[in-house]
Amino acid sequence: MIGYILGGSLLLMVIIVAVFVNVSPQMGGKHSQEDKIRYQESGHYVDGKFMNLVETTMDFTFSSSIDLMKAYIKGNPKSKPDHDLPVLDADSTEIAENSTERLIWFGHSAFLLHMDGKNILIDPMLGQHPSPSPLVGTKRFTEKLPIEVEELPEIDAVLISHDHYDHLDYGSIQALKDKTKDFYVPLGVGAHLRAWGIDSSRIHEHNWWDENSIDSIQIAFTPSRHFSGRGLNNNSSTLWGSWVIHGTNNRLFFSGDSGYGTHFKDIGEKYGPFDFAMLECGQYNQNWTQIHMAPEETAMAAVDIGTKGMMPIHWGSFKLALHDWNEPAIRVTQKAKELEMPILIPKIGAPISLDTLNYDQEIWWN
Repeated sequence: MIGYILGGSLLLMVIIVAVFVNVSPQMGGKHSQEDKIRYQESGHYVDGKFMNLVETTMDFTFSSSIDLMKAYIKGNPKSKPDHDLPVLDADSTEIAENSTERLIWFGHSAFLLHMDGKNILIDPMLGQHPSPSPLVGTKRFTEKLPIEVEELPEIDAVLISHDHYDHLDYGSIQALKDKTKDFYVPLGVGAHLRAWGIDSSRIHEHNWWDENSIDSIQIAFTPSRHFSGRGLNNNSSTLWGSWVIHGTNNRLFFSGDSGYGTHFKDIGEKYGPFDFAMLECGQYNQNWTQIHMAPEETAMAAVDIGTKGMMPIHWGSFKLALHDWNEPAIRVTQKAKELEMPILIPKIGAPISLDTLNYDQEIWWN
């Protein structure tokens, strides 16, 4: 009888997961045959999957998988802060009226950029759970955001680096789609947005090295070393990458998610030097060193792309790996100092003036 109960429970769980994967809008859209033919023209789409510029693997053996499972079961009490993190409030009226070129960090990899009179959101994961369901994964470290989605001003553009849940959030897109003019995304991500009710005329898909403009702002979608996918069987079905954002007065680089590689130097040679760079620094592990950088590599990437200053991102909001929650900031600060690379780590919500960048800061993460 116990065997029947366990077997029935397992079968029910499999059925629930299968139904959720096939029915939930969180999973995103499907790719038509015409889409796949278009992707093949990119030059790095093979057998239904996008490929990195260099061979890239996640170093899992049976033994390392077992060790990783044990480590996650054991956990790390320091992987989440044991106190409330500071979140500064951003005033919607001040945002709408202030003409200063600035960034506001929402934690993890999400930013609101005001440049050349335009409001641009970058990887706006503004929800509480970086997963398809609140039942899966961990919750955001902070209860509130600097400003709620409903209070944001009209958004001229949303830039997306790739379709993982901690960068492309269904709930956030639903809240933003009626106040956003255009969406700039990697190849394949348009299928998700169309499935979520956004008209194709507002979706602009990009291959690596594709260039575009948001009025006076020039943008380019550049490579990263990573992967994509939102479901159980669509790994790397959409492209991933980084963004160059070149306004009248400031030139920015946003790395998205990436392992370390020669593409940083390539981007720097083609589009640098940069005034400021937002570079991935968090959620790393010895089993996936090729798709996420260690903090020391983040500082090295800043040197490679030729930026005047840098900010570590992809940390401070979610537990997606087992390192201490503040370890990325501690390690990257040390390496940046060694490399004489100016580094800025603002509190969540603190406005970053791009015209008067100030690298003197409170060590709030300790």
